[in-house]
Amino acid sequence: MNCTAPPPAADRLAALDWPALETALDRDGHAVLPALLDARACAELSAGYADDARYRSRVVMARHGFGQGEYKYFAYPLPEPITQLRTALYPLLAPLANRWNEAMGIDVRYPASHAQFLRRCHAAGQHRPTPLILAYGPGDYNCLHQDLYGEHVFPLQVAILLSEPQRDFTGGEFVLTTQRPRMQSRAEVVPLRQGDAVAFAVHHRPVPGARGYYRVNQRHGVSQVRSGRRYTLGIIFHDAQ
Repeated sequence: MNCTAPPPAADRLAALDWPALETALDRDGHAVLPALLDARACAELSAGYADDARYRSRVVMARHGFGQGEYKYFAYPLPEPITQLRTALYPLLAPLANRWNEAMGIDVRYPASHAQFLRRCHAAGQHRPTPLILAYGPGDYNCLHQDLYGEHVFPLQVAILLSEPQRDFTGGEFVLTTQRPRMQSRAEVVPLRQGDAVAFAVHHRPVPGARGYYRVNQRHGVSQVRSGRRYTLGIIFHDAQ
């Protein structure tokens, strides 16, 4: 089955207001990228979940205490829309990732292209692709977590909702929490429609304070699905060990 993402990912991404998205990521640790995939591409990716040949592994969340539901990691070669998105998103996010690391006093810097970054991952033994599709039914949820797969971690990732809220499922909100030093954690629900993406911090991010920047930890998850089926595409830029 062919999956398509019209128009090309780079063109659709270039049309977004990236200064505003960077401002949101700096301020909130996340930003919504509206209508990144059209309904046809979302339906094709969701339908492809049944084709085990395109995936390298399946994870049943309850077996590991991750929640309820399941997800599958794609195998290489990735479907073309996912390769396009991974390749096109990375150079837009890399300057922000470098700026965040500089603010937090982290020496790691990220190269200009995703291909260069993948070579770094593979040289360290991180060869397994990490893009995935998550599938939820009634009663399913995803515990708050961070997607850290090895030594080399790109500090931002993207999730794209493939199903339409209220039509395909109810409940199942995308949730982010921010853990601030010596303060209570803050939780936020990010409203998404089918095809919308949310870019967010994988692990930690800098926040300005009275004495310069300090780090806050961020986690993400999905609240309980009340009815229907919910599918999400996860775009993670580092590969796994």
